[in-house]
Amino acid sequence: MANSLVESVMLTVQDPSSRKKTCKDDKITEADAPQNSVTFVYQTKVAESLRSVTVSWCKDPTDHFLSVSVDNTLEENKFSCKIDLESGQSWGKKGLRSFEIAGARVDIYWDLRHAKFSTSPQPNSGYYIALVYKKEVLLLLGDLENDAFVRTKSKPSPEEATLVCKRDNVYGKKMFCTRAILEDGKTEHDVVIETSLSGPDDPEMWISIDGMLTSRIMNLHWRFRGNEIVMVNNLPVQIFWDVHDWLFTNDLGPGPAFFVFKPGFLETATDPKSRECPERTGDSSTRELLEDNSATTGFCHFLYAWRTA
Repeated sequence: MANSLVESVMLTVQDPSSRKKTCKDDKITEADAPQNSVTFVYQTKVAESLRSVTVSWCKDPTDHFLSVSVDNTLEENKFSCKIDLESGQSWGKKGLRSFEIAGARVDIYWDLRHAKFSTSPQPNSGYYIALVYKKEVLLLLGDLENDAFVRTKSKPSPEEATLVCKRDNVYGKKMFCTRAILEDGKTEHDVVIETSLSGPDDPEMWISIDGMLTSRIMNLHWRFRGNEIVMVNNLPVQIFWDVHDWLFTNDLGPGPAFFVFKPGFLETATDPKSRECPERTGDSSTRELLEDNSATTGFCHFLYAWRTA
């Protein structure tokens, strides 16, 4: 666990030591996790144009796969490939896919034969994924960097790819765990969301970072949407939540709660220091506003937390 200095702003938390939680405290079974997924969206220059590269890891009780896609700005479609991680055949876990963008060859190399997984669909170590264009590695994921450079016979690109956002879908009954980048260019932090939504007391929610309680949100029936600022290693982190669909039924059935973790402040039309976020108007929603690239700048972590019975 990271040794981080975490303090709360604009909130007085009672008895934080009684609620030190980590993801390891609540093991999630396959029955609790119908489909966990994590998606990373990067921007990198390919064929003289900035393009989005989307890397998704998905796992459910019957399937486990990786998909990589690269936007093609000249056409409506985009190149994508899907890699099966559930198969016991090791040959499919190391490979190469090639395609053309603006008449030039782009290669995706991967080696997941020795990838080590825990509860996340994304491996912890023992793998690499490399996007190569004109003998330059534009995007390199995983810890086996030397193996990737040797195999691709390429050099690092002088322009590093930029991580734009991370999207998580997690499942749980009362506790939801993820790892979030809360400081630019830094390692990920453990984030745990714990809830108490039933019983005689008013529903409430606790958010912990690296085992330290940073936010306690009470009276969720009235505060089902809101935002707060906490400090992680003396840097501000904006936390936004929308748990409306946990508490109120709708014609589409139960939906997920929505969270945003963003280093710095959300640059929306509202005052970033406000604890309350804008309400939904018409067919639009706050989550659509926050996911719109025009509404936010810099890295954001979007979390969808689905409750299981």
